Amino acid sequence: MTKQPIPRSTPEEQGISSAAILDFVTRAGQTIESLHSFMLLRHGVVVAEGWWSPYQPDAAHMLFSLSKSFTSTAVGLAVSEGLLTIEDPLIKFFPADAPGTISPNLGAMQIRHLLSMSTGHALDTTEHIMQSRNPFQAFLELPVEHVPGTHFVYNSGASYMLAAIIQKLTGQTLLEYLTPRLFEPLGIKTPVWDTHPNGVNFGGWGLNITTEDIARFGQLYLQKGAWHGRQLIPAGWVEAATAKQIANDDEGHPDWQQGYGYQFWRCRPAGSYRGDGAFGQFCVVLPEQDAVLAITSGCQEMQPILQLAWDCLLPHFHPSVLPANPPAADSLARVLANLSLPVPAGMAQSAEAARVSGKVFTFEANRDGLHSLSLDFDSKTLTYQLTGRTGKPIKHSLRFGLGKWVKGRSWLRTFVPRKVATSAAWTAGDTFTLSMYLVETPFTGTIELRFVGQQVHASFSNNVYFISPDGPTQLVGQAS
Repeated sequence: MTKQPIPRSTPEEQGISSAAILDFVTRAGQTIESLHSFMLLRHGVVVAEGWWSPYQPDAAHMLFSLSKSFTSTAVGLAVSEGLLTIEDPLIKFFPADAPGTISPNLGAMQIRHLLSMSTGHALDTTEHIMQSRNPFQAFLELPVEHVPGTHFVYNSGASYMLAAIIQKLTGQTLLEYLTPRLFEPLGIKTPVWDTHPNGVNFGGWGLNITTEDIARFGQLYLQKGAWHGRQLIPAGWVEAATAKQIANDDEGHPDWQQGYGYQFWRCRPAGSYRGDGAFGQFCVVLPEQDAVLAITSGCQEMQPILQLAWDCLLPHFHPSVLPANPPAADSLARVLANLSLPVPAGMAQSAEAARVSGKVFTFEANRDGLHSLSLDFDSKTLTYQLTGRTGKPIKHSLRFGLGKWVKGRSWLRTFVPRKVATSAAWTAGDTFTLSMYLVETPFTGTIELRFVGQQVHASFSNNVYFISPDGPTQLVGQAS
């Protein structure tokens, strides 16, 4: 199917001021740790979009829990096809994995409870089930402390179980099931969904798509499931999935206390809702404003991003066209065309470079598997060896820019090779710092190399994390 482009127009043509969007972008650069992209739609039209270099429009981005809203959509479609109902008990789908004695609360757990994060568990089940060889059995054997439907706990394990149910019913993964029903009609061309070793898409995380794909999904929900004359999702499912299905007053931030639907969060602005993912991946739908805001980022704190949208954008949606060519329009266009994340601040040269260039520094065995590294400042290349599965070092190389981004691929501190953009600088006379954006993820790695005699003191850190680290990883390498 040919991808139909979303129309573009000036903000004023759709009743929002360029000045408001410029304020949002400017303040994001000043106060938000690392916004990667945004796209704002009004009346189904893109009025502003931007990517902070080295992030690009055509690159997919890791969504984390924003994936859950797509899992919800798959369940809604399966319900509409008569494959299940939300009242079906969970244990119906896993008879071989159920414990010998089924507790009343486990027996009462229905599909609706998995969707609304009200399974009755006291804690998120994800870590426990992902460490098990049989995650289905692991989920079902856990105590269910509360009556299902009475207690909210954010539970990615529940989303994974929904993905497994879809696969059991259809013989297809979530990705395969949704491709002809959702992704292809929306023009989402190359979605990728990470998969458990047992072949089930993770459901609660793992989907990778572009910023515009996120916006298309949000616009579909804003239009009650209709897209170019076709009803892709039943309107009743859209209404139920985005309504408040359970209270979540005990969550930590105001936009996480507005109630939870079926894998969608409610927001503070009246009638609004969103899918979101760790470190600032957002699909925000504002029905009263007839607007959609898609965002990707790499931020530890997510509430400030939403607050910025409420402060800068929400008050400035007008019911009619605004005067054309306002003073801020040209400024907004220039800013959006030149968005960039900062390269490391420092010097391009140091007297230390000539002394250490080409030297190979070897490390004792460490959890990162880093065997050795060297720098060549003529070719602007970091060469490193990582211990492979056979125990033998495998050589890799990474180009870096000085005062600019250079694209490449890296294995450093990643489970799989990742596309990266790398820039570096001498941040002190003896210290060379590389900043490495994993440009399809929220993550940025910083490598600080301090040269002391015949040693290099290597420090590795990330911009965001699920569990707060004690500090950066520190390794000492010896010149060989």
